[in-house]
Amino acid sequence: MPLRVWEAPWPVRPRRTLAVFRRGPHDPAYRVTPDGTVWRASHTPEGPGTLAVAASGGHVEAEAWGPGADWLLESLPALLGAEDDPDALVPIDDVVRDAARRFPFRIAKSGLVFEALVPAVLEQKVPGAEAWRAWGYLLRRFGEPAPGAPQLRVPPPPEVWARIPSWEWHRAGAEAVRARTIIGASRARLDADPSRLPKLPGVGPWTTAEVRQRALGDPDAVSVGDYNLPGIVGWAFLRRKVDDAGMLELLEPYRGQRYRVSVLLQLAGYAPPRRGHRLSVRDYRRF
Repeated sequence: MPLRVWEAPWPVRPRRTLAVFRRGPHDPAYRVTPDGTVWRASHTPEGPGTLAVAASGGHVEAEAWGPGADWLLESLPALLGAEDDPDALVPIDDVVRDAARRFPFRIAKSGLVFEALVPAVLEQKVPGAEAWRAWGYLLRRFGEPAPGAPQLRVPPPPEVWARIPSWEWHRAGAEAVRARTIIGASRARLDADPSRLPKLPGVGPWTTAEVRQRALGDPDAVSVGDYNLPGIVGWAFLRRKVDDAGMLELLEPYRGQRYRVSVLLQLAGYAPPRRGHRLSVRDYRRF
């Protein structure tokens, strides 16, 4: 069981930094124990692995299991935001300045492009609960038990996703369009060449941004096409909802840091009042 102790020059907050990787409250690849330790199962270039991360101030202790253990520990600083530069954000208004003061955070970088792509595709244009249900089913059905933490499941490698039969996608509640996108992407060797990502059929600006945020730690990858984000940004700056074009206009002064700003506004709790019906959770398993 490899162990790494790392002294970061800033207070590390694993629960806040790594929460972006959690896909719903019952994600089979992610959990937080009562003592605050974050556990995460991944399929690395070296194989499956499990990482457990705990921190106190800048003192970080991490343990890892499985063939991918060394890779996970080597990638630990980047995962916790060591390659991010929060000081690159220069607030020009009180809204962002106050959020940055109250909610300091660093952007994680997993380095695993395909692993970030699959749940992003499952989340395309559907309520989160619907996507999380599909993610959970597929990991429990096709992911292997996580090394050192058999209650977790390791997301399958691309070659396994490519072989999932149509009826299993149906049972997961993922319709054929999203299934075809994931199967096609499984053959694209995205981890070796992330530039292929926006060229893939079924992968648009929203999906590309969601992947770049998590896998590459891109501070400017704003999620254009998100159902809630324009309302959050509009409410923070104007106290009214805006569309994608309006959101981009409001974020333009922060070009280069637009994803960071959008996260800060969400952490600060900006959101328009809820009115009308929420998106209903569909169930393709009944079709």
